[in-house]
Amino acid sequence: MKWVRRAGWALAAVVLLAVLAAGGGYLWLRTSLPQTSGTIALPNLAHRVTIARDADGIVTIRADNEAEAYYGLGFAHAQDRLFQMDLMRRLGAGRLSEVIGGATVDTDRLMRLFGLYRLAEAGLAAIPAEMRADLDAYAAGVNAYIDTHAGALPPEFYLLRYRPEPWRPADSLVWGKLMAFQLGTNWWDEMLRYRLARKLTPVQLGELWPLPPGSDMGPPEAQRPKDDRADLVPAMPALPWLQPSAGASNSFVVDGRLSASGKPLLANDPHLGLQAPIQWYLVRIETPTLRLVGATAPGVPLLIIGHNGHVAWSFTTTQADTQDLFREQTIAGDDAHYVTPQGPAAFEAHEETIKVRGTDDVRLTARQTRHGPVVSDLPSVKWEDKTQALALSWAALRTDDMTAVALFRMNRAQNADELMTALADFDSPVQNVLYADTSGHIGFIAAGRVPMRKSVYAAGEMPAPGWMDAYDWAGFIPFASLPQIAQPSTGWIATANNDIRPVDYFRFIAAKWDLPYRYNRIAELIEATPKHTPDSLAAIQLDTRSEAAAEVVPALLAQLEGGPPLSEPAATALTLLKNWNFQVTRDQPAPLIATAWLAELNDRVLRAKLGDLFEDYAQRNFITVTSLIAGADPSWCADAQAPRPCAALVRDAFIAAVDKLARAYGGDPNRWQWGDAHRARFTNLVLNQVPLLSLLLPAPIATDGDNFTVNRATPRTDFDSVDYSDVHGAGLRAIFDLADLDRSRFIIAGGQSGNPLSEHYGDLVERWRDGRYIELRGAGTEVLTLAPETR
Repeated sequence: MKWVRRAGWALAAVVLLAVLAAGGGYLWLRTSLPQTSGTIALPNLAHRVTIARDADGIVTIRADNEAEAYYGLGFAHAQDRLFQMDLMRRLGAGRLSEVIGGATVDTDRLMRLFGLYRLAEAGLAAIPAEMRADLDAYAAGVNAYIDTHAGALPPEFYLLRYRPEPWRPADSLVWGKLMAFQLGTNWWDEMLRYRLARKLTPVQLGELWPLPPGSDMGPPEAQRPKDDRADLVPAMPALPWLQPSAGASNSFVVDGRLSASGKPLLANDPHLGLQAPIQWYLVRIETPTLRLVGATAPGVPLLIIGHNGHVAWSFTTTQADTQDLFREQTIAGDDAHYVTPQGPAAFEAHEETIKVRGTDDVRLTARQTRHGPVVSDLPSVKWEDKTQALALSWAALRTDDMTAVALFRMNRAQNADELMTALADFDSPVQNVLYADTSGHIGFIAAGRVPMRKSVYAAGEMPAPGWMDAYDWAGFIPFASLPQIAQPSTGWIATANNDIRPVDYFRFIAAKWDLPYRYNRIAELIEATPKHTPDSLAAIQLDTRSEAAAEVVPALLAQLEGGPPLSEPAATALTLLKNWNFQVTRDQPAPLIATAWLAELNDRVLRAKLGDLFEDYAQRNFITVTSLIAGADPSWCADAQAPRPCAALVRDAFIAAVDKLARAYGGDPNRWQWGDAHRARFTNLVLNQVPLLSLLLPAPIATDGDNFTVNRATPRTDFDSVDYSDVHGAGLRAIFDLADLDRSRFIIAGGQSGNPLSEHYGDLVERWRDGRYIELRGAGTEVLTLAPETR
């Protein structure tokens, strides 16, 4: 049987070669990890710059001047996050399809239509000279890494088979435009409500999505032209590589009267989609004239959230309505013109060519009206009405946006007054800025460009008629008239995407705010402690009581009273809900039972009525269904045959939810846990597509909280199953102690590195989940020196 032995040896040789090749490939890919010690000689440096890394991979950059500090930051960012940076700038420039292919064409079309990268390039002209020097130095640092790194690139570059281009200053500025897009969701709301209006009666729409009393729908001519054909209704673009974020975050500050140290304390946890790597990169920068400590965004030479030794600042989304869709009336037989109050006007147009990997280029005619880009030209919007076009007015689409300059000056503010002076140039996105300085001042402003409309159409929640000037913009709210407060008599300020307008405020900011559950809970906890410490602020950030559940669940339970006997699992689940303390912790069954019940209730009440709009609406309005079944209109509880009591539907939904949970997690509800279904999943848009490489990602981890807890961990509701993955939450937590800013605390959801082969790719996940923090004191066990190149 010599041939068998030979075949065996041949097979063994093949396996050995494969193992050796795999091992060699792995060892080669590990050369993509950063050099963390020694000396590298680099161009464009006059002095030595050091990059110290501590045990968590957090960097401290020390330099003799600011420009060279930013050179070092660019080098460090590139070492740890080069692929993330490259993907960001390609996204902003509408160039993803060059390296990914047809899957991202719709996203590229949108970016080209908005022209975000062109705006970033135009913004360079307005940058002051000292900031431009820092941008240039940062770009030089990134390019020094790209040009001199002798090892492998991060693995994603090989999966997509391309090399990064040189970094340009405009690449850094486009990040702010993308953040404004992610946090600007009103145009999506307008499209959704417009589509819902074609499916529901006006009464039903008003119950499902109420507008403030007295909302102006305009004269009859404002409603024309109108067509009830379903195919004339716009669709929300499906952009898998770019989804607007559910705008949410927490921030709160107490002054010295309410702190044990006698100095202010400031806390912030901005909420964005959970991903790997996370959006934030922690850093400490020291020069003779500057100290910056906190969170940067890879690709950007600015401290976004942090302190500079004198003042600390934080951001949450204001929810300001900075976008309006306009229905432009086209002229029959004339595709080149549309109707304006002054008569026909020509569409402005230019051509864009999108290169697509593996197939032909895609050409786009980007049209614009007096209101803005024509979004209905995008195939993903599916707009078939040839009598109208949809144009978007958006405050972020302006060449005079000075937000990056405002951040640059905030980084250098010596006190609260100088910070406010810098914020006068903060344009987009509109943000709630809470701040405190070492002299004891605290304050808040909703900073940014909020449009002043001549008249607000449908509370800004429906596309306005563009052929009239009644709903046009007439400038922006002056900085001095934006909601703001300094040195409050209460001694504290908090924001949680709630309505931040003072009681007597008359200007329109938005019609839609986040529900006040998180804000009310933060206020309750602040007022419950006479003297706060960083520990007490951390406890508030990690609070898991759901005020929404405390309000909704007892009302639903009341509708189960007096019905027929329940099965043993259902009766046990009912007892668990009755005894629930409304803490949404990962070890409890009650949050899972309540969420499954509400999901089933949404499905039974709304799916048939909303059709293909059901999930778009229900995901973002999860508890609205409880007000519908409690209302006076029994039609919400009707099925295909006939109306029936809402209590019967509530009961059926509860039984169905328990049955689903039993099939998924076993027959004993006492053994169910919220964490079984609610796990944070750190997706990577490239590695998740490769089965074996996806194993390199941080493992899903059971988490506390839900959409309404201060420790916000928004579940992605799967209405067909009982999986509620944690997809959106506090990717960064920060607590600033103005008595000693070096004792400020930070944590990010993930790790400092964007390289899946690094030990720092996900090493902070458990500490983030469990509410542990780190300090950025500048310690470093490994030090890399960037030295001037000698010739």
